[in-house]
Formats: sequence, C-alpha cells, structure tokens
Amino acid sequence: MKPYRTLLFMPGNRERMLERGPTAGADAVLPDLEDAVPIDEKDRARAMLREYIPGLGGRPIFVRTNAVASGETRRDLEAIVVRGLHGIFLPKVESADEVRQVAAWLDELESAAGLPVGQVEIVAMLESALGVLRGYEIATASPRVVSLCFASGENGDLQTDLGCDWSHEGTEMLYARSKVILDARAAGLEYPLDGVYVDLDNEDGLIADTTLSKRLGYKGRTVIHPKQVEAVNRIYTPSAGEVAYYQRLLEAFEASSAEGKASVAFEGKMVDYAMAARARRVLALAELIGQSANG
Repeated sequence: MKPYRTLLFMPGNRERMLERGPTAGADAVLPDLEDAVPIDEKDRARAMLREYIPGLGGRPIFVRTNAVASGETRRDLEAIVVRGLHGIFLPKVESADEVRQVAAWLDELESAAGLPVGQVEIVAMLESALGVLRGYEIATASPRVVSLCFASGENGDLQTDLGCDWSHEGTEMLYARSKVILDARAAGLEYPLDGVYVDLDNEDGLIADTTLSKRLGYKGRTVIHPKQVEAVNRIYTPSAGEVAYYQRLLEAFEASSAEGKASVAFEGKMVDYAMAARARRVLALAELIGQSANG
C-alpha cells in the first residue's frame, strides 16, 4: 500500500459528491456503502458505484462496505469489484475469520471479473474493544490487509463500546490509539490510518488532533469534508525542513560509516545506525508523497 494522507468519505448514493470527490485534493476517495447510506438506498448506491468506479479517475478509489455481521458485505462486493477499485475499508472487524471470509469472496469475484487475483486491498477498521484487542490477528489474517484504521471519531462506535469520554487532548483513547499503531507495525504494515475528526468547524482542533496522530505514528486519516483535506495533508507530509535535516544527517552518517565508524556527532547529537534508519524512513515517505527539501 502507498501512503495515503487523506481518504475522503462521501455517500455512495450521492451522484454529485461522487463526481466532485476526485477534485477535492484528497489522496484517495472513499465512497461509503455503510453508515452514510440509508438501508433502502443501498441497492441504488451499489448500482451507482458499479457504474462510477471505472470512470471516476484522478484518485485511487476505496469503498467502505457494510460489516460482515450485517449480512450485506457479499452483495456490496458483487457490485463494486470492477476495474478501477483499489481496495475496500471493512468496518467493525472483530476477528481474523471475517477478514479471511472477505478475502475468499474477493478471490472469487476478481477471478469472475477477469481481474488479477489479490488486487483489491483490505483496510480493516477497528471500531470496538474486541477489534482493537485482536488488532495483530486481524492485521495478519490475509496478505490483502494493507492497513488498520483506528476508529477515533467523537461519539463513534469505539468510544461508545469503551464507555469512555472524548476530549481534544485524546487522553481517553490514547492506549487504544497507540495499540493499533503497535499491532500494525508488528504486522509489517507501513501506513496505519487514523479515523475521522467530526467537528467540521474546529480547524484548530483538527490540526491539534492530527498532529498528535502523526506523533503517534499514523501516516494518514479518513476525512469527512473537503475543507479538512489541506490541513491534514500538510501535517502528515514531512516538512521541507525535516527533509533537509534528515538528508544532512544521512550524509554525515554515511561519510562517517565509509571511514569505518558506527556513529558520528551531528548538530549536537550522536547519530548511529538506528537514527540513520529513521532518516531513511522519513526520506522514503517524503519521496513517495512528493515532498523535497525545497518544499
């Protein structure tokens, strides 16, 4: 999976939003077949997405399906597994078996559609205490799982299940939010994703929460409105200053290493192999996103 700083949710039954979604500046678009679509509109949304996915263009396309427990997932997949679909967000995952079932359905449907088997990626959304507890099992359930997405939204499913409060400081869900990072990285998933920030008129809150998210190790998040895209993209992008710093650090370390040394003093800090590895990771992320030392 490539790094996605922003994935823009939009209702799967709203034609105008689907048409405008790719122009909003998000790294990927995320049409929804779950909570944003009324029950009696789901069939219409499926038909609409089947028509629109091949022609949306401009941005990678993921679709949030309905949860396996709903009994609707198979019908969702039958509609949306078409050319142009990058992956799915699978909501409310609580077991590895759910992931394996969806992966098996995808194998079958890709083959039937003449698509390469294994092409459609799965992002597992952890939205309950049990889901978070089983994060590593879920992350390793199938090679299709490319990321975990933490349900950080205020008054969302996870907060309700935990029975905790929610604050802008993020203290109440900090353990769960950190555990998802730990499980994702232990499973070898490079780009864990954070969930939505629902207060649309609180840009300062969005910036503070996304900054915390980045500090914890998240590489992107889902967003629910185009006006959130710019700030979130900026925060998850290594700054030009960071890129320049790590370039200098790596140059100094590599010059020292060429002389047979395992560490070097650099701008007041002792740099060793671990810090060089950190520098390489940041620079690789910046390159994938398209950031340079010149901004």
